[in-house]
Amino acid sequence: MQDLEIYIRDLEAGKVSHWLENHISQLILDDSDVSSIIKGSACFGEDQLKITLYPQAFGKRYTSLIIEGERLPWNSDLECARSAWRALDTEIRCSPGEWKEGEPAEDEKWWRLDNRGEQLVVWN
Repeated sequence: MQDLEIYIRDLEAGKVSHWLENHISQLILDDSDVSSIIKGSACFGEDQLKITLYPQAFGKRYTSLIIEGERLPWNSDLECARSAWRALDTEIRCSPGEWKEGEPAEDEKWWRLDNRGEQLVVWN
């Protein structure tokens, strides 16, 4: 099982499902209210995907989107973040992929995609 994880700043209701509809099929995701955890599903080719939105990740302004499956529509968190940024027009963040569970995260850099471009930044 693989996964993609991105963080969406100030997510508006309905935006994630509208974006994902262009990349996957059989989407079942009711994101009309993004104030609580939302679980959904979809297909990418023949493969089932599990989709979860976690609001208030890293403070009140970010929503975590996790997509899990055997095959995924993007090859990396950064590719997924780029697609989301183009569609959602809000700041998107994702891990550069170097962090491992159990390692300290204080100085960890994250990709930040916004109208200033793509930059590696410390989260705060």
